[in-house]
Amino acid sequence: MSMAGGVPLAAVPREAEMHSATVHELPDLRDRPGVFDDRRDAGRILAGMLERYAGSDALVLAIPSGGVPVALEIAGALGLDLDVAVVSKILFPWTTEAGFGAVAFDGTVWVDPGRMLGMTDSMIERQIEAARTKVRRRMRRLRGDRPLPRLEGRTAILVDDGLASGSTMRVAVSAVRGLQPDAVVVAVPTGHAHTVSAMARRVDAIYCPNVRSGTPFAVADAYRRWYDEDEEQVARLLEQWRRTREAP
Repeated sequence: MSMAGGVPLAAVPREAEMHSATVHELPDLRDRPGVFDDRRDAGRILAGMLERYAGSDALVLAIPSGGVPVALEIAGALGLDLDVAVVSKILFPWTTEAGFGAVAFDGTVWVDPGRMLGMTDSMIERQIEAARTKVRRRMRRLRGDRPLPRLEGRTAILVDDGLASGSTMRVAVSAVRGLQPDAVVVAVPTGHAHTVSAMARRVDAIYCPNVRSGTPFAVADAYRRWYDEDEEQVARLLEQWRRTREAP
């Protein structure tokens, strides 16, 4: 196994080979940009596709920050519990957007060796540690000291605002499988056709109303109103949700 300063570069456990899961999409939205008003609108459309889980013990797990408003709509409409699955891209040192892997809340690391050309081991290690630091900070801010939810015997529905390369969702799926759910479902408003197909081999079902092909691909292009989700605002939304659920 390749190493970077003692960091294993293939730390995501290899998932058991599965037949390709069912991809649920909306054919009328195929290859169309600008089909959602915003993330909440996208969440409402996904909720309609996920009606089979209404009132069940399935757990909606939002990937912060962009997945939170989508997940809130799903959980609210279907009467499901909600929590967060904190992950972070491992970014290249020269950008705040593109990355070569991801780190999950349980410490799981995945990197794409094909995207690390020209990077030294020390550079790779620094970027992995930066991602770990971000995950720890977000865990404290968004979850406090609450224990991770029980998933044995339940369906986990992982929610983000879109799938581009799929690195953060891939590592989230691996980390959630470690909590031994009965099934892992991915629900995203939009995704690149290649990534959606690849993800379907790792999960039990995938819901993606707006599947798009071609390059370049940007998650933002599926939305008429796109903006970065502020972490503090996301924390307030989650706290408001918890207070509502705990109210007598």
